[in-house]
Amino acid sequence: MAGIYSVTQINAYIKNMFAQDFALNRISIKGEVSNCKYHTSGHIYFTLKDKASSISAVMFAGSRKGLSFHLEEGQQIVAKGSVEVYERDGRYQLYAQEITKEGMGDLFERFLKLRNELEEMGMFSPEYKKEIPGYASRVGVVTAPTGAAIRDIMNISARRNPFVQLYLYPALVQGSGAAESIVKGIETLDQMGLDVLIVGRGGGSIEDLWAFNEEAVARAIFNCSVPVISAVGHETDVTIADYVADMRAPTPSAAAELAVFDYKQFKEQTESIRYTLKTMMERKLERYRFSVNQYGLKLKYFDPKRSIREQRQRLHDLEEKLKSLLLKQIETERRQLDESAVKMSQLIEKQTLRDRHRLELLAGRLHACSPLAKIGGGYGFITDSGNHRIDSVMQVKAGDTLRLKLRDGTIHTLVSGVEPLTVPEAEK
Repeated sequence: MAGIYSVTQINAYIKNMFAQDFALNRISIKGEVSNCKYHTSGHIYFTLKDKASSISAVMFAGSRKGLSFHLEEGQQIVAKGSVEVYERDGRYQLYAQEITKEGMGDLFERFLKLRNELEEMGMFSPEYKKEIPGYASRVGVVTAPTGAAIRDIMNISARRNPFVQLYLYPALVQGSGAAESIVKGIETLDQMGLDVLIVGRGGGSIEDLWAFNEEAVARAIFNCSVPVISAVGHETDVTIADYVADMRAPTPSAAAELAVFDYKQFKEQTESIRYTLKTMMERKLERYRFSVNQYGLKLKYFDPKRSIREQRQRLHDLEEKLKSLLLKQIETERRQLDESAVKMSQLIEKQTLRDRHRLELLAGRLHACSPLAKIGGGYGFITDSGNHRIDSVMQVKAGDTLRLKLRDGTIHTLVSGVEPLTVPEAEK
């Protein structure tokens, strides 16, 4: 008898069968989007159908980085992911990991890969974006020489500012060799020292616009020293060139609007500024004129000539007064000098007498202390043969030659013996 199983067991068994199927774990399904709903949690729930059948699908919020466009009803897409069983309800559905529009899956993958690589390299960073000049006079255009793009740019440029010069580099914008042609155009116009470049073309399929998704074009735009405006396709079209350019314009017409300033508006602004400056200058001149008149009245009222005469008379009076004071001061100082000279002469005379008397006293004392004076009294002065003074018997010994200087000459003598003075014990 066959076993009896619960619903949960059957659903788990079927889920396990789906999980073991390699084809269902990595599958791509194409179809039309239906019943598309964006949940507040970030998940996208939709149905993928064709003419005969349909399958439920979900893309969780964590996988939405693989979606570069807004999913809408009726779109033909290719969804990559796995088909699994939702065990609670016993139904299977597609868990989408990546979604691309049908017909451009491979190209879109290449687009995403290159975009992510260049973004990681920093080529999209704001700090590398150059400012678009507000008053460009020379504008370069890299696009096809025929087509709506160049016609729109020329028409809008002529309408906004007929004085701006356009420099066209006729480039291939589609097909084989297009990327190389666009790169050459950017490098050529960059060497001309223009104010700004417009790089773009009209709308088309992703295959038509693919030249602007090439890495060589992106690097040429990034390395360009002139600010670059990207204007590729329609407003909904996005290319790698749009990311790396200094500014993205939704269309070539919009790029012309951004690159070429409106001469009429510029002229009106200039006239307005000129009128404002003229008005301000007139008002300022009027204020200065009024101030000059006021100063003129003050000059007349105060009469500089009269003031000069008064100051001159005052200066003369001060000069006379100064002369009188100087004469008085000179006379006083001369009288004081005479009196000081007399006093000084008296002081010098008194000081001279005192110094002379003191000198006589010192001379007498010096004569009394002179060795010659003592020698004259019967004393002598003893030195050795080296003329060193001898004042103790301990300085000589028997056999030494001594000199004895007396008042009237010198005696040379030879020491025969030395007798030191013996001091009694009581005196020691």
